[in-house]
Formats: sequence, C-alpha cells, structure tokens
Amino acid sequence: MIELTLPYPISANRYWRTTVRGSFVSTYVSTEAKEFKEQVGWVCKAAGIRAPLPGRVAISVQLYPERPRDWALRQRKHGATWDDSVRCLDIDNANKVLLDAIKGIAIEDDKWVRRLSSERMEPDEKGARVVLRIEQISQPAAQGDLLGAAA
Repeated sequence: MIELTLPYPISANRYWRTTVRGSFVSTYVSTEAKEFKEQVGWVCKAAGIRAPLPGRVAISVQLYPERPRDWALRQRKHGATWDDSVRCLDIDNANKVLLDAIKGIAIEDDKWVRRLSSERMEPDEKGARVVLRIEQISQPAAQGDLLGAAA
C-alpha cells in the first residue's frame, strides 16, 4: 500500500482551459494544473515511487480543507457540524483532479481504479492537504472451463 500526503488540489474549474478561435475549439490542461501535477510528482518521488502501480487499484481519499482562523468560534456556534461552514472543494471535483495528477506517476491510468472512497475531513492544525492511500488489487483468477470439467 502507498500512502501519500499531497498538497490541497486545485479546483476542477481551474484544471482545464478552453480557447475558441473561429470554429476551432481547443481544451487543454492549465498551467496551474501542470504545476499541481509536478508537485504531486515530487511528493511521489520523495515517497520512493519510481514506477506506477500496474493494473487494478483501490484508492482512498481524505480531503482536509484549510482550518479558518475563527474555527473555535464556529465550533461554539455550530457544535459538531462547525466544519460544514468551511470552504472546501467538492469531493467529486477533487477526485478527478487527484486521479489525473497521479496518472502515470503512482498509477498507470485512472481506468484501473476499481474502488474509490472519499471523505471530507474536519480541518485541523496541519493545514489543507489530501491523504491518499493506493492499494493494488489482485487480478481475479480465471475459473477455467467449468462446463468442460464436468464432462
């Protein structure tokens, strides 16, 4: 299993850029997205990842938003649900950006993700970040010729 603590992802709205020139439309990865992917690459390299995990994987995402300065006030006002008032990326947008960022670095391709679980965490003193756990899933064994074996 691989566990990585990554920088807080950029919004999916800022990940792609589209230009229109006459009837030609071009969509491309933004400079900001390239910089995020480069940061993720450095974290993976520092964690000892030299090649992507091949084949099927299960990924767990824990998204920690930035804790605001007035978090204690929010906690007194809202109780256990105080962190619902904290600005945070939508989980589905964060997942897309994260999977694109680790593609070709920690995993071969996001088509190999067979299980994805995501959780928005309560902001803490460690700052905005993502904790990502990647586990390789073993390939299912072929069952063989079930009908031919009975004959």
